[in-house]
Amino acid sequence: MRAVIQRTTKASVTINQKKVAAINNGLVVLLGIENEDTSEDIEWLSRKITNLRIFEDTSGVMNESVISVKGEIILVSQFTLHASTKKGNRPSYIKAARPEISTPIYEEFKTQLEKDLGKPIQTGEFGADMQVELTNNGPVTIILDTKNKE
Repeated sequence: MRAVIQRTTKASVTINQKKVAAINNGLVVLLGIENEDTSEDIEWLSRKITNLRIFEDTSGVMNESVISVKGEIILVSQFTLHASTKKGNRPSYIKAARPEISTPIYEEFKTQLEKDLGKPIQTGEFGADMQVELTNNGPVTIILDTKNKE
């Protein structure tokens, strides 16, 4: 699994001109899934995201997690995170899991993220054409990959 995490002061997801998700202080998580992803990847990534200390404390130091600041999360599926650009100019998405594999993994990840956060999260719509808007606070953007645990 590969995730791009962005700290935000506000974010939303719109599908067919209808806003389906909106948050204020929290994280936007863009998630790419591979065929080899397992429950172990789901648990590791969810715990890492919810415990990342990337929110400022009262001293202005990034020392707080999304849990401790009572932040919100929007989760958005994004198969393009597994694009390979080694050959030519047209990306290959061969490493991205097909919907029949990625859909149940995405749903399991959403459930785990809600469990670890301690409250419901918001999402886009798996496989839909989405417009994601956000105000990246900082800017703070973190990339995590479960295959190399970083």
